[in-house]
Amino acid sequence: MIVAERKPFEEIKDMLKGYKKVLNVGCGTCVAVCLTGGEKEVAVLNAELDMARRLEDDPIELGACTVERQCDREYLEALDDQVNEYDALLSMACGAGIQFLAERFPDKVVLPAVDTVFIGVNQDVGWYEERCRSCSSCVLAMTGGICPVTMCAKGLYNGPCGGTDNGKCEISQEQPCAWFQIYERLAGQDRLDLIKRFKPVVAWKNQVPRTLLQPGYKKPEKSD
Repeated sequence: MIVAERKPFEEIKDMLKGYKKVLNVGCGTCVAVCLTGGEKEVAVLNAELDMARRLEDDPIELGACTVERQCDREYLEALDDQVNEYDALLSMACGAGIQFLAERFPDKVVLPAVDTVFIGVNQDVGWYEERCRSCSSCVLAMTGGICPVTMCAKGLYNGPCGGTDNGKCEISQEQPCAWFQIYERLAGQDRLDLIKRFKPVVAWKNQVPRTLLQPGYKKPEKSD
């Protein structure tokens, strides 16, 4: 799923300067699952904005609506009868949803309340890890379902570098070597011949799969 995190509150508040009536639009799928932009998060942000603007003696009228998906045009129809009442729209969807919202209502200012971080998996409540970079050249069929672009610090397509150390990456003992894992997976499936197939190289940069822990949640300690 797409993983996102809310923008810093001061950044959101600054974007809304000058607007007196704003509709905050949530999304009920990915950003709701990762505790960023669902109905609950819309209500929390609206409460924070309302209080902050009152303290500044600059009240704001905030509406709230959470649609099933902002990246799907048919669900945006639910907003057609509402948007004209507002000066601007605040979107808590991913970047794709925000752009679709702006496309449907081109005469309205549409502002993003979240940052899209990565495509990831849900490891625990509030804990999300990157597993895909949308590289548009998927090699999972040849790597045992382990993505070397995301899981290898150098994004290597053709086996490990010289920095593998007992199954760990040279950059950190906390980071597993993706190609060690790929080797073990393919060996267990009796498909090690795949590791010898050359894949065209691509430009790379040092990277590690990213993790997002939402505020208020703690990453569980690893058991031995």
